Amino acid sequence: MKFQPDTLDGVNAITRFDGTRLWVGPQPHDQHVLVPWRGAVQAWAVPASAAELQAQHFEAVLALQPELVIFGSGARQHFLAPRHLAALMARGIGVEAMDSAAACRTYNVLAAEGRQVVAAVLLHLA
Repeated sequence: MKFQPDTLDGVNAITRFDGTRLWVGPQPHDQHVLVPWRGAVQAWAVPASAAELQAQHFEAVLALQPELVIFGSGARQHFLAPRHLAALMARGIGVEAMDSAAACRTYNVLAAEGRQVVAAVLLHLA
């Protein structure tokens, strides 16, 4: 017996991820992306590698005012240097890093719970 719905009205759900593309609902995205719990999905203009990220790359994340950010670092998990995330941490925004497939799954669980979460996902671009 189900006790809660699979999705909440107006909440973005990641419906598919194949490594090079991510779908939010029926819409595919083929570049790095920010998926907020509500509102428009945004292309995320960042380097191809998690190692090249800098603090300024997270300004678009800050603008979404999440309580939690799930960072998908590509095919493998890469942790971010705390100095790059100082602006998020200073505002009390939680950050978790994992590979992009795990980030998509985790985002969906948190968004379905009604959390103000953003998935910041790096795709495996060719």
